[in-house]
Amino acid sequence: MLYWALVFFIVAIIAAVFGFTGIASAAAGIAKILFVIFIILFIIALISGLIRGRTTHIP
Repeated sequence: MLYWALVFFIVAIIAAVFGFTGIASAAAGIAKILFVIFIILFIIALISGLIRGRTTHIP
């Protein structure tokens, strides 16, 4: 249990350093762009899967 407490403490310190230095705002902007790209790719994959239909492979 002490191990996990130390791990979370170190993660919290790293997050605080990023948050206080302004790196977090740049990372948030990149995350928003990547989110939109992956949503668009998901929709394209979903539509192409629906168009192709479901195929059954019998070995």
